[in-house]
Amino acid sequence: MDIGIPRETKPHEGRAGLMPVEVGQLTAAGHAVRVETGAGELSGASDADYAQAGAVIVETAQAAFGAEMIVRVKEFLATEYELLEPRHTVFTNLHTALDRPLADRLLEVGLTAIAAEDTHEHGSPNCPLAGEVGALEGVRLCLAPHGGTGRHLFAHFGAPAIRALVIGLGAVGQGALRTLMGLGVDVAGFDISPRARMQSELAWGAKGFRAHDVDALAGHLADADMIVNCVLWPKHRDDHLVSRTMLAGLKPAAVIVDISCDEAGAIETSRPTTWADPVYQVDGIRHFAVDNVPGAVPVAASAGYSRAILHFVSLIAEKGALAACREQPWLARGLVCAGGTLVHAETARVQDRPHTPVEKFLDAPA
Repeated sequence: MDIGIPRETKPHEGRAGLMPVEVGQLTAAGHAVRVETGAGELSGASDADYAQAGAVIVETAQAAFGAEMIVRVKEFLATEYELLEPRHTVFTNLHTALDRPLADRLLEVGLTAIAAEDTHEHGSPNCPLAGEVGALEGVRLCLAPHGGTGRHLFAHFGAPAIRALVIGLGAVGQGALRTLMGLGVDVAGFDISPRARMQSELAWGAKGFRAHDVDALAGHLADADMIVNCVLWPKHRDDHLVSRTMLAGLKPAAVIVDISCDEAGAIETSRPTTWADPVYQVDGIRHFAVDNVPGAVPVAASAGYSRAILHFVSLIAEKGALAACREQPWLARGLVCAGGTLVHAETARVQDRPHTPVEKFLDAPA
């Protein structure tokens, strides 16, 4: 199969869909890989590295999109819609549930689209990175010059350290804890899972960390300098863990870091921002809600992402997208549409549009 790796177009996104190590495995298996020049530059991979791995370096996005399968990290921007063709299989993080124009375009073109974010059986390798970097940004925003409460990382001279609340103790939350606990911040965690709470206390309890059921969150908000949301909120829900009315009970200089970044999700007042303009205020409370946090550390993020998706990319290249989905249930979870048919249940539910369940679609005669 001919595989294309275009440069990412989202602002301040330095990741690459596949790194030279994985490209080398694909070319060794007989597949052709074309890489747009500069695609791996910010991830530490030069054009020469890709060429040495057997890829053909192409000068334009149009040339990269000349391939049959398109592999990248982030969703397509409207300026790229014209590059999409019916013959394409696209494998990237699409997030179509909250992006109706993109969903419409994928269906209109009739290509096969697989949302990489739904295919990680053991969690995306970029999740812990998001937690680590997001928490670091939160600490920075606690400093007085950035409008924060002015507490220090450590408790010195009888003055308390930064008080952080981490909501959700999964992969993203564990990343946040690694940063915060490593810096000396005073942290409390919240999760609905007794197992997640227990494991987190076993890992960090010796440093003063305590975990609580998420129902206890409201009672801890008043003393927080920083609230870090790591909960992936179901997009059809209209309730919230931190509502707008709760903002009145926060310190005026507190900051909310929403790493999951679901618009009006666990944090009612959350909306996606960019690295160019990462912070906004609602009722005087600063919010940091950059929707591609791992893009700030593309060297590590690309290495993990490329390694994680190689198996699926290889399987699609060998057998075709739908046959690969029939063989791998986790890959089928990410199937958004094919031939103009929507099969992604979450997108259908959020956008209130008809769909064919993916199992039924894949079971239908070819």
